[in-house]
Amino acid sequence: MITTRGLTKVYRSRGREITALDGVDLNVRAGEVYGVVGRSGAGKSTLIRCVNLLERPSSGTVHVAGQDLTALAGRGPRAGSALRQARSRIGMVFQHFNLLSSRTVQGNVEFPLEILGLNGRERSRKALELLDLVGLADRAGAYPARLSGGQKQRVGIARALAGDPQVLLSDEATSALDPETTRSVLHLLRDLNRQLGLTVLLITHEMDVVKTICDSAALMKGGRITESGSVAELLATPGSELAHELFPVGGEASGPDRTVVDVTFQGEAATRPVISELSRTYNIDISILGAAMDTVGGRQVGRMRIELPGRFEENVVPIGFLREQGLQVDVAGAAAGADITEEGAK
Repeated sequence: MITTRGLTKVYRSRGREITALDGVDLNVRAGEVYGVVGRSGAGKSTLIRCVNLLERPSSGTVHVAGQDLTALAGRGPRAGSALRQARSRIGMVFQHFNLLSSRTVQGNVEFPLEILGLNGRERSRKALELLDLVGLADRAGAYPARLSGGQKQRVGIARALAGDPQVLLSDEATSALDPETTRSVLHLLRDLNRQLGLTVLLITHEMDVVKTICDSAALMKGGRITESGSVAELLATPGSELAHELFPVGGEASGPDRTVVDVTFQGEAATRPVISELSRTYNIDISILGAAMDTVGGRQVGRMRIELPGRFEENVVPIGFLREQGLQVDVAGAAAGADITEEGAK
């Protein structure tokens, strides 16, 4: 649904060049919620603004719903009209709401419908339907100043849906909200994704956002995507920085004759007593150094850091046992370089 290839954006200021995007390749499948996560200055906002060509890329291509938007960004009225039409199928939700203070809630939602040329009756009907969809039908006549932050963002979402978009872009939509309101807005985005078949691309610096609603994710650093894939794939990837950030676990070996192992649980494995089975089967004492568990995409997912007695060479069989249970196992520390394949551990 959304594909970028070799996307580059270079800003020029006072004789200097600043590269905000450096050859970004992104692939968002139709109907999924895709999160791009990274620290401030990583290039996330520039990326999402290039997807709908609010920012024109210096080079590279952007395809949305099979249409090359960069090819529509030429000069002339005909090219401009085609680009505006393509943009009407892309909704945008902003961090700071961007509501018109002089208009009511209903008036804000009607604004893009006016631009699309709908008459007054059609605009009113459509706006009220959208406000009902986001749970604000009873606030249609209120002004933005009378709304909470969460309500303002719901108005922003209703406005973004006015053109019946196929794609919804979210630019740090929850970063200005408190945790409880953030959860409610995220659940609304997930509900809209399922009810309307929307493809949602969101950028965030909050890992909890990825855990709560994302099917896939990408990590951005210095204008580049350094990791990407489904959340399940990332959690199963040895050494994944995103997996570590999503489920951070810590703890060091208590001595040189100990082996520290990171174990990732997903689905049914997350509810099975695998560690106690390991302890009983091989009659070994296991220390749990750290653990984190949560629900991702409706499935329980967790990571645990455990310490096994003995050096790495003495724990080949126990590690193999864990892998035979379908778990992702990564050996931490110095022993990681001597890690074994799944086949070699059996």
